[in-house]
Amino acid sequence: MDYLEHRKASPRSLVFALVTVSDSRTVETDESGRIAEDILKSSGHEVCKRIIVPNDEGEIRRIIEELLSNGGIDVILTIGGTGLSRRDVTVETVSKTVEKRIEGFGELFRFLSYSEIGTAAMLTRAFAGVVKGKILICLPGSKNAVELAIRRLILPEIGHMVREARR
Repeated sequence: MDYLEHRKASPRSLVFALVTVSDSRTVETDESGRIAEDILKSSGHEVCKRIIVPNDEGEIRRIIEELLSNGGIDVILTIGGTGLSRRDVTVETVSKTVEKRIEGFGELFRFLSYSEIGTAAMLTRAFAGVVKGKILICLPGSKNAVELAIRRLILPEIGHMVREARR
């Protein structure tokens, strides 16, 4: 089976959990989370949870573990905490749970970002991986980055990614 056949055999509608990592945003002020939710829903997917969690390793770990234990969730998408500052701990925290990294996700994200923001694209540590048969993706907190990743990378391939992660 080639990748096109795999895509055809992949699930079309998935269940997402969105986790925005921020010390200052609320559900009402979280534009990046709202954009992610709107795009995913308008593309036929379900967003079952939208959570705001502070830049705290323990809190991030607790929420991710809780979501991973939920059998109804296919994809966990974190937004924020992928930069270089001391407060950016999402990648360190989440990567400890990942069983397999999807190296191409971060590489392609930075490549696409470079065409929009130039060399600043190298400052993001966005990545994706597989854990417990689910896809876990960590995105930067900017709304432009979230929209770029969802429209150009996640939507075209997420069904295929989930299919493979479940096998």
